[in-house]
Amino acid sequence: MDSGSGRPSPRKRADARRNEVTLLDAAAAAFVSAGVDAPVRDIAARAGVGVGTIYRHFPTRADLIVAVYRHQVEACAQAGPTLLADSATPHAALAQWINLFVDFLVTKHGLAEALQSDNAAFETLHAYFLDRLVPVCAQLLDAAAAAGEIRPDVTAFELLRGVGNLCIGASQPRYDARRMVELLVAGLRQRQSAGPR
Repeated sequence: MDSGSGRPSPRKRADARRNEVTLLDAAAAAFVSAGVDAPVRDIAARAGVGVGTIYRHFPTRADLIVAVYRHQVEACAQAGPTLLADSATPHAALAQWINLFVDFLVTKHGLAEALQSDNAAFETLHAYFLDRLVPVCAQLLDAAAAAGEIRPDVTAFELLRGVGNLCIGASQPRYDARRMVELLVAGLRQRQSAGPR
């Protein structure tokens, strides 16, 4: 606490935020390996905290699932501009970002089912997902199209929907969703004119 003000110091807030991120990362890892019904004690062990700490932050499993989902959507959204700034080309940035998006989709064991439940906590998640990720994808597509690397007639919503559809059944042993998405992204490439023969 700041002396005399009665308010938490900024350092405590930063520490609390880091602790929450650690919990969310641990829960996400548990969801990958065991699904969204992973025991809270396993999540607590991964995070190095007691079970009570998790319940203090997330009173219900739905609260935890929503927080993990939002945390991972934010990480994906924030990666877009960074990749665009750091990659050799806009197409390379787009391909890397789509790869992150695929990671997000294929590691959500049980999340889709949970989101279709009647739990009111999940109602706004789909809109949140679209509001955060469609503009980032559009920025990457626009940059790649402006650089002449991809065809300009693909919308972000179409691409994300296509990737999402290709990721259905990703857990099937004879189906490689990542390879199919790579083919989709490669297919965005602008055809170079052959020139006179």
